[in-house]
Amino acid sequence: MSKGIKPLRRAVRLPVWGDLGIRLGLALLLIFTVVMIHWWDREGLVDNLDGEVSFLDVVYFTMISITTTGFGDIAPISDRARLVEAVIVTPVRFAVLFIFVGTAYNFLIKRTWEQWRMARIQEQLCDHIVVLGFGISGSEAVAELIERGTEPSRIVVIDPSEDRLSEAEALGCNVMAGDATRDETLKAVRIAEASNVLISAGRDDTTILITLTARALAPKVPISVVVRADDNESLARQAGASNVINPVRFTGLLLAGSAKGEHIAEYLADLASISGRVQLIERPVTAEECGKTLAGLQSGGRGLRVYRGGKALGFWEPECQTLQPGDVVVEIVPTANGETQGDGHDRDDRERS
Repeated sequence: MSKGIKPLRRAVRLPVWGDLGIRLGLALLLIFTVVMIHWWDREGLVDNLDGEVSFLDVVYFTMISITTTGFGDIAPISDRARLVEAVIVTPVRFAVLFIFVGTAYNFLIKRTWEQWRMARIQEQLCDHIVVLGFGISGSEAVAELIERGTEPSRIVVIDPSEDRLSEAEALGCNVMAGDATRDETLKAVRIAEASNVLISAGRDDTTILITLTARALAPKVPISVVVRADDNESLARQAGASNVINPVRFTGLLLAGSAKGEHIAEYLADLASISGRVQLIERPVTAEECGKTLAGLQSGGRGLRVYRGGKALGFWEPECQTLQPGDVVVEIVPTANGETQGDGHDRDDRERS
């Protein structure tokens, strides 16, 4: 890995300082408990120096007992005091020892192990989703991916802002601080082995430059980019983007749709998100669906379009009456909040259509 590239990292369940505070608090609670027990049973102790056991002597005796120092100046003399030392203080002594050993493990061994583990994960990244830029669009995309069932551990976020990376890290994603326009940064996350690359750098010129870099390193990986100027859409495609999304244009479409009907914009937003009643998905046809019509999909969804040999076919076209191996279908399917067979229709109605 290049010397200037920061390593991949992932948030731990409990922050280091939080874990340290819990451990120290527990150790102090155990010590305080033993102090109180010794103070309650101080008549069973003898001070060989002055014969009187004060509260300070009890605290002193507790500390040397727990740390197994044992100078012999204060000692238990009654049977009850010896029983307390054997049954209560000895287990506490082991507990405090384990707490401090565990703390040392957490700060030294575990952190070293975590760094080594993340380095191994970074070296073996495969079939992951690389998100370049964690601004508004990037963060929304990651949240939607997780909502759709993608494991956060499969998502790698690269952004130069530590504040943004902290948000992605809190979601459970792998993050890296770096410049996505540099070859070394993208090579460090094995972009050529990724399943998808999502680019939203905030500026169209930066987005296009990142797209050029990513396409050169990952010639076969699908790349989706966000650009905001119409003139830059063709440039992004020339740079190697598989999909170009213009949020300004999409917002205009929603506004225009709302002028023609109050429910159109709501339905389009529903289709785009998994949190609504229905969603759009794209998938290859199954072997069982080959030979059937687009209206007879086994998923129970409504087929809208078929992609065959690079050509888009609408559901009304004759070619969609017979699905073929290798076809890719776009369909509307119900989400967990939707109806059984889709957007308010049942199987009998679908089969009669």
